[in-house]
Amino acid sequence: MNVKTSFAVSFRCNFAPQKSNHFIVKNQIDEILLKDIFTKDDLIALLEANESDRKKIFALSSEIKEKYVGKKVYFRGLIELSNICSKNCYYCGIRKGNRSVDRYMVGEKEVLEAAQFALDNGYGSMVLQSGERSDRKFVNEITDLLKKIKDLSDGKLGITLSMGEQSEDVYKEWFEAGAHRYLIRIETSNRELYYKIHPHDSKHDYETRINALHTLRNIGYNVGTGVMIGLPFQTVADLADDLLFFKDLDIDMCGMGPYIEHEDTPLYAFRHLLLSKKDRFRLSLKMVAILRIMMKDINIAATTAMQAIDKLGREKALKVGANIIMPNLTPVQYREGYLLYEDKPCIDEEAEQCKTCLEARIHLAGDEIGFGEWGDSKHFEKRNNEI
Repeated sequence: MNVKTSFAVSFRCNFAPQKSNHFIVKNQIDEILLKDIFTKDDLIALLEANESDRKKIFALSSEIKEKYVGKKVYFRGLIELSNICSKNCYYCGIRKGNRSVDRYMVGEKEVLEAAQFALDNGYGSMVLQSGERSDRKFVNEITDLLKKIKDLSDGKLGITLSMGEQSEDVYKEWFEAGAHRYLIRIETSNRELYYKIHPHDSKHDYETRINALHTLRNIGYNVGTGVMIGLPFQTVADLADDLLFFKDLDIDMCGMGPYIEHEDTPLYAFRHLLLSKKDRFRLSLKMVAILRIMMKDINIAATTAMQAIDKLGREKALKVGANIIMPNLTPVQYREGYLLYEDKPCIDEEAEQCKTCLEARIHLAGDEIGFGEWGDSKHFEKRNNEI
């Protein structure tokens, strides 16, 4: 009996028909969850599911997670390398136009100390994240860091980069220097909405961002993307399209979470259009769960933004399908400078505190930590083995 069949049998045994209209709704969600491929209308219905139907979605996504990726959660030690950015995205606290930000670049020695901490504490991987820059000085610095992290760890630490749009040659250079995963969030797959949350100019070109994802795939990276959930002007239909976009692109990993406003951004003027933070969080959990059902063996991050709204946000994300956690290894003195959104948690925690906290959270969620493992996407491995 497969996962979906066992879920359906369990559902039919535990829920008796009530009033006719109520039963029809439950049947609709049950029938959708039995499908192997979801339509856009199916996804909208799942995203709009009420509380009792939401539990069915979460039960299935949890079961699928355990079957296809297991109960292991993989650590990615995060370094927020720099808040210097060439872009002016309307939602981001470190946008170039925000003059209230004190700009920084973490020094090489500090990055390597963080890499040593990751290695000593059994983290299988690191993430280097920064504002978007493409100048040669920056590119060279990243190339050198990648090589030194690989040398320091004798190749044991896997490395994910999240540094936005670069040329194909730069992506290749970083891949050859030791990076093997790359996350570049699209933020929304709706082109019209994209230009409501970004300037419409050559620096913020929708097609360029999409093409970057294809370029990364062709080079050989594990490719990841993601969206913000609950943006002004965003509809449930947009989120359904985002999920279909992930599926069509055949991504290997995903990092997504609730949109949280920042008062020093243009998008803050539209905060009156927002869902409550609680509703944005609930919708984000649904997105994680539905994506796990759709793409059973990819990596999905339990993002910090989830915890910014709900103190148990990351644990809840793990329970419904996420399997990646990113403990923050950025030296504490820099963390207040990397506020993409307001109320970001853990900005005053040292690396050891963060590690201890996250270990407890993972065990609370009923999972275990994959110490010393890269934890690459099983989806990526499967695709490569089929070539």
